[in-house]
Amino acid sequence: MEFIEILKAVILGIVEGITEWLPISSTGHMILVDEFLKLNTSAAFKEMFLVVIQLGAILAVVVLYWRKLNPISFSKRNLIQRDILSIWMKILVACVPAAIIGLLFDDLIEAYFFNYQTVSITLILYGILFIIIENRNRRRMAQITSISEISYQTALFIGIFQLLALIPGTSRSGATILGGILLGTSRTVAAEFTFYLAIPVMFGASLLKIAKFGLHFTSTEAIILLTGTLVAFFVSILAIKFLMGYIKKHDFKVFGWYRIVLGIAVIAYFSIKNL
Repeated sequence: MEFIEILKAVILGIVEGITEWLPISSTGHMILVDEFLKLNTSAAFKEMFLVVIQLGAILAVVVLYWRKLNPISFSKRNLIQRDILSIWMKILVACVPAAIIGLLFDDLIEAYFFNYQTVSITLILYGILFIIIENRNRRRMAQITSISEISYQTALFIGIFQLLALIPGTSRSGATILGGILLGTSRTVAAEFTFYLAIPVMFGASLLKIAKFGLHFTSTEAIILLTGTLVAFFVSILAIKFLMGYIKKHDFKVFGWYRIVLGIAVIAYFSIKNL
């Protein structure tokens, strides 16, 4: 029985590692995967697990972008690198809207929107938006081509776009990437800032879930959690490298079409199931 649960944790870690960074909604996919692959654990542990394995995904960003994110340098004259510290300040500014709304309405959102109807609608809706926005911006030159060019105002507006991701199926990366593109950033800058923005957002969410659940894990639960987190870490590294390489030559429309097809498939599946 333990082996089967660990295998489920591996699969869920793979899904998390891929969907957290691609603009196709990790929460939406987790809700759907849970329909077919249910962990044999308490509901409280499963709820915590699906959030906390994001720590593995966060660690992947930290490892890949350590040089760009670490503001302390012992090899340079100035111990604190002000340009990197400025990036962190902008990240924190962008986190403010989601932190406030998320803390106030987390339970309400979970109660009313964590269902297949919401996921399918948001998958399709934002898939259409991806295609429309990419077609609109096909000949438009990006005004912001590096992270350092993002102003505090732009960072705050990207953070406001991140609020959309509180609804399951939207995709946190999808909402912030779309927001960044609409605000004039290049695709690579929008994606990279999205990765950075995930660190405090997902770390905070994970800490809240752990604090709510407590540290009283059974040995099986601890193994399941560690397995899912480690798998999410390694898969995230591959997913991030793939996405950054892909968008240097392609736009995001393929993800838009994927979302539309998946959303339709979800509606069809549950409609047949509920007959």
